[in-house]
Amino acid sequence: MHDQLRAAALIFVACLFIAPFSASAQPTADEIVAKANLAAYYAGNDGRASVTMTITDEQGRSRSREFVILRRDQSDGGDQAFYVYFKKPSDVRKMVFLVHKHIDKDDDRWLYLPALDLVKRIAASDKRTSFVGSNFFYEDVSGRSPDDDSHELLETTAKDYVLKHTPKDPASVEFSSYSTWIDQATFMPTKAEYLDKEGRKYRVVEALEIKEIQGHPTVVKSRVQDLAAGSETVSVFEDVSYDLGLKEEIFTERYLRRAPSEVRK
Repeated sequence: MHDQLRAAALIFVACLFIAPFSASAQPTADEIVAKANLAAYYAGNDGRASVTMTITDEQGRSRSREFVILRRDQSDGGDQAFYVYFKKPSDVRKMVFLVHKHIDKDDDRWLYLPALDLVKRIAASDKRTSFVGSNFFYEDVSGRSPDDDSHELLETTAKDYVLKHTPKDPASVEFSSYSTWIDQATFMPTKAEYLDKEGRKYRVVEALEIKEIQGHPTVVKSRVQDLAAGSETVSVFEDVSYDLGLKEEIFTERYLRRAPSEVRK
């Protein structure tokens, strides 16, 4: 009996030391990516933001886009819908970009062109092309699926996890790999650097400013640089809010031609 009690006591003492070590053990690359995906794209159950996008070419000439973006999640880490309504300038006013993001298949994307009264489907093969003439890609709006790449933890700095991501289907993208810097405290991605097929860095995406809004770390200013072309796009996010109770019907083809009040105010 005494031997059993002694053994139980030893197990209890061992657990006191093992549990804290396990809780603080470094997460795997896949775990970091999963948490970063949630932090970057799933804050709250839905969200709204007003965005000003400034595009600057290699000669220093600038033009802007102003739009409102709505997001609605079906589940945490699952399918989502995005609705982007353009307000300025006049040549893109009332244009709408709609995304149905899927976890287990290619996303569905539509672009409504009011000047032609035309709804255009954007093919999956076009997701890595320019979003309305900016340095952002269509895929950047809803985010690249973590399952599209293999992930490797390269380094843990005092502040960030540094990871390398290699596409599982190299022929489907213009890059050979990219690296991300992910904040250890919040799991927010703060920078991504892309290498072309020859291994040269050609594209940089950065979060220039992050604020906490309704308890969620939120990027309020970001920049994409095309190092080869010498151009960049800076986006500023204002009036950001979460958990608005956005209705599912807003994110349907029906509202491509008739914008909901949530984007017109």
